[in-house]
Amino acid sequence: MANRSAQLFVISAPSGAGKTSLVQALVGSTEFITISVSHTTRNVRPGERDGVDYFFVDDATFDGMIARAEFIEHAQVFGNLYGTSRGVVDHALRAGHDVVLEIDWQGARRIRTLYPQATTIFIVPPSIGELQKRLELRGEDPPPAIERRMHEARAEMSHYAEYEYLIVNDVFAQALDDLRAIVRAVRLSQRAQIVAQAAVLHELVAS
Repeated sequence: MANRSAQLFVISAPSGAGKTSLVQALVGSTEFITISVSHTTRNVRPGERDGVDYFFVDDATFDGMIARAEFIEHAQVFGNLYGTSRGVVDHALRAGHDVVLEIDWQGARRIRTLYPQATTIFIVPPSIGELQKRLELRGEDPPPAIERRMHEARAEMSHYAEYEYLIVNDVFAQALDDLRAIVRAVRLSQRAQIVAQAAVLHELVAS
């Protein structure tokens, strides 16, 4: 692996905005980038795999990790606990891989404190009507749960201004191109290039 400065990307979005699909497409088409797998106490959904989609743990295990300060952020969402392991994130960064964290605005605030150079990205749907349509088409929730998710979505989206970048996921291909463009721009930033191109820069400025 080439010498490189690994970057941390924090991506937030309301439920139904398409964040997970965009991140999976990004990781599947971009070298040296990985998704940080979170821990959760919620039940496994059809098609999900432990250690791939999430680390599925019980409440006692999760509480023990909190007590040992193993999470860099954790929160309760719709009655379930979610947490980001410091060990998982730091291991990937040390290995030279950019890391994507999919977390809510509260977790993003915590990450900005611990990793001030992290790049933050917020994804929104093109309209409230489209967001509700997407939630209904998923077929995962009854109407009362969808109503609750819509309420939570409005609260989540009110924090968009706390992020460096904003993507409107109207046309998926365009939103994915926008996400790739952000990753490429960050990789070309001075702080990243000083590490990646250290030998070239040394030669260019050597007296």
